[in-house]
Amino acid sequence: MIVDGASYTEGIRSADLRTPDDIAQHRADPSAFTWVGLRMPTPDELAEVCGAIGWDHLPFDDVVAQHTRPVLTIDRHFVHLALRTATYREADESAQLGELAVLADEHAVVTVRFGHAAPLADLRRSLEQDEAWLGLGTFSVLASVVATVVDGYRPALDGFEHDAVEVERDVFSDGRRRPIRRLYRLKRELRSLLLAVGSLQDPLARLLRHATAHHHPDVVAVLQETSEQLERTVARGESLSNLLDAALDATLAQISVQQNDDMRRISAWVAMAAGPTLLAGIYGMNFDTFPELHWRYGYPMVLLLMLGTSAALFRFFRRSGWL
Repeated sequence: MIVDGASYTEGIRSADLRTPDDIAQHRADPSAFTWVGLRMPTPDELAEVCGAIGWDHLPFDDVVAQHTRPVLTIDRHFVHLALRTATYREADESAQLGELAVLADEHAVVTVRFGHAAPLADLRRSLEQDEAWLGLGTFSVLASVVATVVDGYRPALDGFEHDAVEVERDVFSDGRRRPIRRLYRLKRELRSLLLAVGSLQDPLARLLRHATAHHHPDVVAVLQETSEQLERTVARGESLSNLLDAALDATLAQISVQQNDDMRRISAWVAMAAGPTLLAGIYGMNFDTFPELHWRYGYPMVLLLMLGTSAALFRFFRRSGWL
């Protein structure tokens, strides 16, 4: 249930918190704050931890419910932020979305991971090396978590960008194979990623306004930088989406041109076969009055006429570009 928990005094880890009882014992210290990390808790497990902190008013079912997009709730000094995390899986060219919930007030912060959300152990170790930053309180942790999640979108977009460039190269290759199925799959996966990334802009803007009014300028600066990075990420994702749209349009146009070329070739060959077929059909009738029917060279002459007709049509279609 509790992956890691600690109490921090002036930015220094002062106690390990392994159980809700440990949390309850340290919450009375006004000079410290608590950071508890949870992984896939049930509503009852979350209620037990939050009850030890003193958060008895939370709708725990809503906190553990799966969200399709980021959600921000601010109640005075209490903040509930649900973030969508993203990783790129190269094996099937898909975006794996997870969820990370952050609950915070002035005295405690709880991070809750769901699904494919990455662990925060590395972030915690990094922050514990910066006592001055952790000394700013719980919102320094909140700002760092948000920055880590937004920074995690970059590798996912890197994966999409690599495959988008590769599939674009396939589109304009000389081969007849067109990667239309792959284009549609990449487009669908990128759209799901952009939904998670783009919909964070409004909650992050609201969180930034709240932090500006109530928290340290350094925390505001980190959130501001994260907001700008998110805007660049969204712009990059939309650029990739436009690239895939252009590649898809080019593929469909090439398929149409290819089909037209095939139809012209087929029509040309059919036309070349029509002349000999017409002559053979006429002279194959059971009549005795055809010209040159009883002539010694009549049969070779008809064969030469068939060959000459086909050769003339072949030359014509070759010059016109149909063959």
